[in-house]
Amino acid sequence: MMNLARWKVFLVLLATIFGLLFTLPNLLPTHVRDSLPAFMPKNTLHLGLDLQGGSDLLYSVDTVALRNERLTNMAEDVRTTFRDKQIAFTDLAVTNGEIGLRITDPAQVTSALNALRQTIGAPLAGVPGGRDVNVTEGPDQRIRIAFVPEAFDAETSRAVEQNIEVIRRRIDQMGTKEPDISRRGKDRIDIQAAGESDPEKLKNIIGQTAKLSFQMVDETATPEDLASGRAPPGDEILPSTDGSAASYLVKRRVIVTGEMLTNAQSTFDSQTNQPVVALRFNGIGSRKFGDMTRQNVGKRFAIVLDKKVISAPVIEGAIPGGSGQIHGHFTVETANDLAVLLRAGALPAPMKVEEQRTVGAELGADAVHAGTTSAIVGLAATMVFMLLIYGFLFGGISLVALAVNAVMIVGIMSATQATLTLPGIAGLILTLAVAVDANVLIYERMRDELRAGRTLIASMEAGFQRAMGTILDANITHLLSAAIMFSFGSGPVKGFAWTLAIGVLTTVFSAVLVTQVLLAWWFRATRPKTLPIA
Repeated sequence: MMNLARWKVFLVLLATIFGLLFTLPNLLPTHVRDSLPAFMPKNTLHLGLDLQGGSDLLYSVDTVALRNERLTNMAEDVRTTFRDKQIAFTDLAVTNGEIGLRITDPAQVTSALNALRQTIGAPLAGVPGGRDVNVTEGPDQRIRIAFVPEAFDAETSRAVEQNIEVIRRRIDQMGTKEPDISRRGKDRIDIQAAGESDPEKLKNIIGQTAKLSFQMVDETATPEDLASGRAPPGDEILPSTDGSAASYLVKRRVIVTGEMLTNAQSTFDSQTNQPVVALRFNGIGSRKFGDMTRQNVGKRFAIVLDKKVISAPVIEGAIPGGSGQIHGHFTVETANDLAVLLRAGALPAPMKVEEQRTVGAELGADAVHAGTTSAIVGLAATMVFMLLIYGFLFGGISLVALAVNAVMIVGIMSATQATLTLPGIAGLILTLAVAVDANVLIYERMRDELRAGRTLIASMEAGFQRAMGTILDANITHLLSAAIMFSFGSGPVKGFAWTLAIGVLTTVFSAVLVTQVLLAWWFRATRPKTLPIA
């Protein structure tokens, strides 16, 4: 204790300064916080949905639409396979959750089945037959292709996880911090966006699938064909939102996709000064986009978003360099929203809203008030206990360590922008309430050593050394519990676990190092003959 290592003193001072600097913005008005120098931290505690209000949306993945989309893509593969192998067929269609078709020549049925089983469906572990689809033969040379149930369940699960990541990127780019996005059951996603009071705006950003593609327009179609809804093989009729036509006949073959984008930004056209979305493609996309424009000068191509043509410009010349613009009837806001969607990427599966709620901040204000009151009462009771049992010196040192602990917790949560929820407040109060346990263990060990006849210095050193094992055992158990709750819990449980985990680490630091440094300074300054707690 007399020769306290300098690194311990330096570490305690550094941690205290850190805690004060990052806690300070929470105590300042907004205008004062904004006027702080650039090098000063300005982040404050980020309050969760239950404290500051916001939007709560529950989505479900549209498994019917997902199945039909996958089967439609597979049907195009079937068409390509049979065309390459010169197998004649008719009635290719997706109905009732499966692909059906008829082989024209009975002699080619076996060849058709073998071709499909070799090319359609990838091997999948754990699925009967090792394939993700079943290809079966029916009467009248008909063939059916359907998903293996286990394979489609796995496909749905992957789509949900991918949707969660895309949704998170979209919300982050809106400026909403720390959204709580979690999976509910097999195919549902719960989204809690604290501070976002307009659920409709959130739905507009989240709900769009945002699948972008560039496809050539088939200009051989007559207005009568479009009006009748007849599309030749390899084409599809898509509605238009560009205002120049009701619909377009486009080639099903996709030349460039949204996955080939590296960036999308809202900007203004240099000639018309109208809002547009500027695109930049990766290497593959740049080459394909350049080839498409070079080989189809004078022809029209369609920019398709979620099966709707948003623009169909005429190619006036080759566009090399991997960049381009989307023109449409955009406002500044809609152009920015589209850029956000394209940057975040497309949703692998469409979704539909099952439930939406707007949570007001009034409940949060009441919760913060109640939490503050309970924290003050708990801290007051702790202060009285420590001062009565261990006196103003040792009890006061414990309370100083407790104050450093609280400052460090708030500072760390502010610096990391961790979300503080109502259960998080409970975790904070619990942490501070039990933080003095370590001091109690240390002090009681000192008493035992003094009663055993050891010197003051030896008793103080033994108090820290021999209590350390018990302190670590108790706090490691708490830390493991917090880690388990954080890993397997969601929403409020995670908030509680995160606050508890931070509190465990800061508690060990403050109760041991801060107390040790303060006691060492007192001992060296006063050279006592007895300890006040003896």
